[in-house]
Amino acid sequence: MAAEYTEADIKSLDWKEHIRMRPGMYIGKLGDGGSSDDGIYILLKEAMDNSIDEYVMGYGNEVTVDIDDESRVEVRDYGRGIPLGKLMDCAAKINTGAKYDSEAFKKSVGLNGVGIKAVNALSGFFEIQAWREGQTKAIEFSKGEVVEEMKKTRKASEANGTRLAYDVDRTIFPPKTRYRAGYVEKMCRYYSYLNPGLAIVFNGKKFKSKDGLLDLLKEEMEGEAIYGPIHLRGKDIEIAFTHTPDGSEEYYSFVNGQHTTQGGTHLAAFRGAIVQVIRSFYKKQYNPADIRNGLEAAVLVRIEEPVFESQTKTKLGSMTVSPEGETIQTFISNFLKEHLDNYLHKNPQAAEALQKRILSAERERKELSGVKKIARERARKAKVHNKKLRDCRAHFSSKHKRAKESTVFITEGDSASGSITKSRDVETQAVFSLRGKPLNSFGMKRNVVYENEEFNLLQHALDIEESLETLRYNKVVIATDADVDGMHIRLLLLTFFLQFFPELVRDGHLYILQTPLYRVRNKKVTRYCYDEDERVAALSELGKAAEITRFKGLGEISPDEFKFMIGPDMRLDPVRMEEGKGIKEMLAFYMGKNTPKRQQFIIKNLRDDVDAA
Repeated sequence: MAAEYTEADIKSLDWKEHIRMRPGMYIGKLGDGGSSDDGIYILLKEAMDNSIDEYVMGYGNEVTVDIDDESRVEVRDYGRGIPLGKLMDCAAKINTGAKYDSEAFKKSVGLNGVGIKAVNALSGFFEIQAWREGQTKAIEFSKGEVVEEMKKTRKASEANGTRLAYDVDRTIFPPKTRYRAGYVEKMCRYYSYLNPGLAIVFNGKKFKSKDGLLDLLKEEMEGEAIYGPIHLRGKDIEIAFTHTPDGSEEYYSFVNGQHTTQGGTHLAAFRGAIVQVIRSFYKKQYNPADIRNGLEAAVLVRIEEPVFESQTKTKLGSMTVSPEGETIQTFISNFLKEHLDNYLHKNPQAAEALQKRILSAERERKELSGVKKIARERARKAKVHNKKLRDCRAHFSSKHKRAKESTVFITEGDSASGSITKSRDVETQAVFSLRGKPLNSFGMKRNVVYENEEFNLLQHALDIEESLETLRYNKVVIATDADVDGMHIRLLLLTFFLQFFPELVRDGHLYILQTPLYRVRNKKVTRYCYDEDERVAALSELGKAAEITRFKGLGEISPDEFKFMIGPDMRLDPVRMEEGKGIKEMLAFYMGKNTPKRQQFIIKNLRDDVDAA
């Protein structure tokens, strides 16, 4: 019998209830702070954005951010201060704020009327205070509810500005949630680059930039600049770029101060416009890939009422830069046509170095095409006999109704491959079996992808040779043993993907399969435990007489048990890619030729572990 559907079933949530019930709509995922895209960093950004906007409008040149050991946050600016009579509205009334007035905050970075309210609703403690012309007012909240309000303004001698203090609600966020200093410092550094002259002080450490995106590019760039870098500024646009010997493209894109890590229309416009301008300047129809080979660029545009593709604003969707309708493509293209063309005419040495880099990329591409031809022929012959790939029916690039579920497990050895193959869902799950430890590809050129048979077969299995548009599996899962050899194979595969197919990581397709370390069971119940804490909890539940099995490798797990581990409750850790030289430095340290330093690191950390034990 169908349930009744009456007026009583229709419910309206107030602003705080909606935010607390659906926090992901406002701040993305509720991580514990271990990943840079966890929601707590979105909250911190929202707390800071209003202070940054004050500086952009010409008020206040310093913002202080203090985060204590318990991750209690305090942000103080020295702008005009929120009008004291509107303090409650700004903190606890949705869709209220000055940013609806395009004259007051024409090109703001914060959420229009939502940001501070989201911080308030998701905090166990939240306080807002403002100072204006010798008067102050403050309100304290908990989970969006008023705890204490200063009913009347009071005299105060402090400088104008606004202070926000909060501590996230541990009933919504994981109990051990905390801010990582490295992520917060990067946020502060980027804000200083995007707002030259603004001082941001985080826990006593000052970040201040003179040359904006030029400073950012120099800081983040791993390779040696072949020329420049070229730094161009105009009304509502700033661009800094150069080429390095490295063959990959690296971009740092921003809209109104927001770091658009997934790019968007402005980045696509820049990538297209730089090709047009360079072709025009040299009067040569160079291949776009040769022009952009080794390009590292930082791009900032400021536009009115930007439209992002998600609430967390990591990808711009706007097609125009103003209500008048000028397209982003035209805006950026016209800017580069004038300013980059002028720069190259005035700086012939930079123009010559740029052309040499393009010609070098062209030669490498043509040499690689010969290697590709041989590799394709070899792969065609190998496919007849090769059984590395046990394919599935649903592919991500197809119109299959379960295309988004398509997954490929990259395994080590025949035993692990055999168990997964027998227990997988043949409709959506494929298995690619490695022969052993793959080659350490760190620092190698792209031809190794074709000359190494295993890498070549892997890229063909994924169908990512030309672009990610033909990717056959939505999830590429590295499934190795949780021992030293398994971890090494995992590192080698991560190095391969980060070196040659970073877009696979950037777009969120690469994962690590978590596999259990223990099986704890009695005659009635079986528990699979992924760490020591889970093992202790399982013993507590099932009794000390329970049988404990320690898994040494995936090959020891039977196909019947594997159905659980790769089924609906499968545990996957997404591989996140931090933009900038952090990832390159990490690869150089762990996979490069710095054995003595690495030995010292291992010895030191082993000693720390022993001391801690």
